[in-house]
Amino acid sequence: MKIRLDRDVLAEAVQWAARSLPTRPSVPILAGLLVKASGGQVVLSSFDYETSAQITVKADVSDDGVALVSGRLLADIARSLPNKTVEITSDQTKMELVCGTARFTLQTLPVADYPALPEMPEATGTIPSEDFAKAVGQVFVAAGRDELLPVFTGVRMEIEGETLSLLATDRYRMALKELQWSPRSSKGEGAALVPARVLAETAKSMTAGESVTVSLSAAATGDGLIGFEGTGAAGVRQITTRLLDGEFPKVRHLMSVQAVVSVRANTADVIAAVKRVGLVAERNTSLRMLIADGSITLEAATGDQAQAVEALEAIVADTTGNGLSMTAAGFNPHYLSDALAALDAPYVQFSFTAPGKPCLLTGLNDIDGEELGDYRHVIMLMRLPA
Repeated sequence: MKIRLDRDVLAEAVQWAARSLPTRPSVPILAGLLVKASGGQVVLSSFDYETSAQITVKADVSDDGVALVSGRLLADIARSLPNKTVEITSDQTKMELVCGTARFTLQTLPVADYPALPEMPEATGTIPSEDFAKAVGQVFVAAGRDELLPVFTGVRMEIEGETLSLLATDRYRMALKELQWSPRSSKGEGAALVPARVLAETAKSMTAGESVTVSLSAAATGDGLIGFEGTGAAGVRQITTRLLDGEFPKVRHLMSVQAVVSVRANTADVIAAVKRVGLVAERNTSLRMLIADGSITLEAATGDQAQAVEALEAIVADTTGNGLSMTAAGFNPHYLSDALAALDAPYVQFSFTAPGKPCLLTGLNDIDGEELGDYRHVIMLMRLPA
């Protein structure tokens, strides 16, 4: 193999493909990055039996060939090279990189031992890359991090015609985002539970192109695979990942709570107040929201050592008609901050049903306008001491 390409193109491509390399590979060969050159392009690939990453970039290819080298080492080297053209050659035993006066020689790994990458499923539809990245980021905050409960570490993707829904929960909070996309079939339906971490990294890494193609394997094939293809600054990027097993909890009904008390306020003001008051919130204790006519007050404390109180203007409504039926609510301050940041709306509405019950957060473009129904975030309230 003998190729020439720009240093920045090489560095970005290797860095992107190497991100998917396992930190503790089950077998040493999986630490390798596969480099394949042919027909005026270079394909860099990584695979850990769960997730595969493949990027294709243009290059001046003098001799076709395939080589397998340590992915993380190659990424470190490519990032450190001077800003000049890079020449790469390889044979059966070594790969050599020459860039200006810098020269590196790497021992190659046996290509024959490297597992075959899974085939990309048939395309299901496309979605604007910026919209996809934003939507995934909004629901990712509610996904679980506990690997002992894998079903909660995923984002459920639901396809129904021209609507793509993303849903995540860690049992204490839930997020739902619905957005329009372009399906290959107008009558297409399907669902998949995608590892949240892989989905988030994929969505962020494909914003350079206009759109992302989603490829979901048919349920009848039983291979449980989803693929994503998009364009980056250096070339075409493809990722496949195995879907999570297990039944996702039925939490959609919590997204349509009938509010007994609703509170509307400026989102930025609430975010800033939560950040300030939360500084003194003791671990595993709540940030309290006291609800009154025309205002809310946030309170937190660490025993007798520190207390914080801040009042904000708000529009408060009680649907019972009998005066305020709920005057206090307890939030996990971190969950509340995440939810408010994910709303991406100038105003927020809190919809309360009862103390200790789920609270629904939705965005508003105007303080007295209609709720924005495309994104909904539910937080399970903490019980307050009597």
